[in-house]
Amino acid sequence: MTLPSLPVFEWLAIALCCVATLYAIVAALAMPSFGTARFTREAVRRARAQTPMSVSVLKPLCGAEPRLYENLASFCEQSHPCFQLLFGVSSPADPAIAVVRRLEAAYPHLDIELVVDPRVHGSNLKVSNLMNMVARARHEAIIIADSDIAVEPDYLSTVTAPLANPEVGVVTCLYHAKSIGGFWPRVGSLFINEWFAPSVRVAHAAGSRDFGFGATLALRRSTLAKIGGFEALKDCLADDYMLAEHAREQGLATVLAPVMVETDVIEPSLRTLWLRETRWLRTIRSVNPSGFAFLFITFTSPWLLVGALFAWLLDGSAAMAGQPFAANLLVASTVAGIIARVLLHARSARHARAFWRDLPLVPLRDGLLALQWLGAVFGTHVVWRGARMAVANPVTAQPRPSVVEVSDGR
Repeated sequence: MTLPSLPVFEWLAIALCCVATLYAIVAALAMPSFGTARFTREAVRRARAQTPMSVSVLKPLCGAEPRLYENLASFCEQSHPCFQLLFGVSSPADPAIAVVRRLEAAYPHLDIELVVDPRVHGSNLKVSNLMNMVARARHEAIIIADSDIAVEPDYLSTVTAPLANPEVGVVTCLYHAKSIGGFWPRVGSLFINEWFAPSVRVAHAAGSRDFGFGATLALRRSTLAKIGGFEALKDCLADDYMLAEHAREQGLATVLAPVMVETDVIEPSLRTLWLRETRWLRTIRSVNPSGFAFLFITFTSPWLLVGALFAWLLDGSAAMAGQPFAANLLVASTVAGIIARVLLHARSARHARAFWRDLPLVPLRDGLLALQWLGAVFGTHVVWRGARMAVANPVTAQPRPSVVEVSDGR
């Protein structure tokens, strides 16, 4: 078969469209690889067969978020036999304090402690909060989990079980997003469920373990001491990623637990959603510049549009030349990409109603993500919970792999 005589840049565009389709297919197929009921049941069974480690859970709080009480209460209803819940705020006027007091009244039998400490130790206020709390932690296993996370009753047992292996440094969890509110929270939940989570699964399937997510970071107290404590993270933007990275530098593995937690997406407007997701993308840029550079290939819908338009343009010229190979290749790639993108959406949706309700949002979500990626290329700072932080992390200079992998920057 004789190939059409096309300019090199046109073949490059065709290749990129095909690669984007291939990524969509891989992402759709990777979705059920872990976090499913079968994997979760097996993980729970193994955890129950082990002697449980006593656990101190550190929950840095800032403000009374929607569903804060319900999310924190899920940590109070654990089947684990021995755990401590530490909640930290930086101001005695923080409205989250009232939520913690409700928990203390509702669960008087639990070991719950509130730490109010205004000391600031670095540019990352969350890490300052953790530094103020950790001295009160009494147990060997430590879990750091964001305030907007909800978990199942076997969560503590499941995520601490891998720590019995001395070669494991940090255990982390992926998460599923739940939209709280109207239109823009639904769009925001698709960012997590149909872009972020699949990209992690693809990187994980490719063998990457370079991640760490604020939804859950479980480690032994001895590991925290070995990496220099939370002090080593006080000026880091991506503190979750860097905690796991410092453990990896000590030769300790990062494990992705086969259990998913749930997080809330509450941004009520395009502006607030744009700021949060651009911050996430700039965080990725800060910890993995090469991976960030290749993220453009994961934005499926824009590439499907480019492929369809290019096929239409080529069809006439290629047909006149009697060589429709390039146009047919693009048509096949576009059709396969559409099927893969719809399949990815189906596997990310929790039920049929959510699938049909949010299906029209898929092109908007992918297009917005592409624009945010372009916006994240520029800028040297992000705003997180009212604090302005530089897009930089004090890391050891080591070459980064080019595989697409992400830190959620939570």
